[in-house]
Amino acid sequence: MLNSDELRLFLAVMREGNMLAAARRVGVDHSTVARRLTNMEATLGARLFDRSPRGVTPTPAAFALVSHAERIESELLAAMSSVAGRDREVEGTVRLATPEAFASHLIAPRVAELRERHPRLTLELASESKAASLSRREAEIAVMLKPPPKGRFVTRKLADYRLGLYASKAYLAREGAPTGRGDLSRHVFVSYIEELAGFAEMIALDQLLPGAAIVFRASSSAAQHAAVAAGMGLGVLHVFAAAEDERLVQLFPESMPESMPESMPESMEVWRSYWLVMHADLQRLPRVRAAADFLEEVTREMRERL
Repeated sequence: MLNSDELRLFLAVMREGNMLAAARRVGVDHSTVARRLTNMEATLGARLFDRSPRGVTPTPAAFALVSHAERIESELLAAMSSVAGRDREVEGTVRLATPEAFASHLIAPRVAELRERHPRLTLELASESKAASLSRREAEIAVMLKPPPKGRFVTRKLADYRLGLYASKAYLAREGAPTGRGDLSRHVFVSYIEELAGFAEMIALDQLLPGAAIVFRASSSAAQHAAVAAGMGLGVLHVFAAAEDERLVQLFPESMPESMPESMPESMEVWRSYWLVMHADLQRLPRVRAAADFLEEVTREMRERL
């Protein structure tokens, strides 16, 4: 019969893609991983990995086993947390994967409050453009721009937010402010590197101005913000972040003065949504629940700025 240690090693190999990295992850030597995998295969009567000088490749049997192994792992974690929670505070580490702007402007400035509430809880904030894989345990919680299409996930909408067209005061002084939608064609723009964007929803410029002349691209929303503020060109930025920057001016916002001439374009704002996503097997863990509650509280209090 398989035991929990063997399943832990198996999952480490599946997540890391090779035995050496898996050995480092669980704190054993490479030979121990190889030996226990061989024992597992003998117990199951099936080959789990094809070995080669380049590493290991999971077989169909491995993919069939992985969901069962993850369920057992989650139940063991839940059992440990349930028992430990009777005598101790919420504690442990929770990794949260979020888009960069959400992490920098909404969560990081408030994280001290979470620390005060749960001193033994450590939050790891992984802010990046690509979507983290919850199924591979790259994070316990993720904030995404759309719900995952499939999988055993718990998904809740956190909040809607706005993206707007911005320019720096220095850029407008140099190039002149656009007087209408047609006039935007003479301006240059800052945007994302499309193939590095984790969600198509991140690239709002294509929706507002298809075919815009782009002179600078970055995978980082903070880098785009900095480039627009420095006068590189116009850019679609998060309103909750750009509104705090005195160097920036929003062009054609949703609420425009009635004195605007009829030639002006309609609002150049785009609405997007943040979604809270957790693996169903982890949602009962006290540390995960505490972090999720904190995220919902922060976004609820910040909705007017979004």
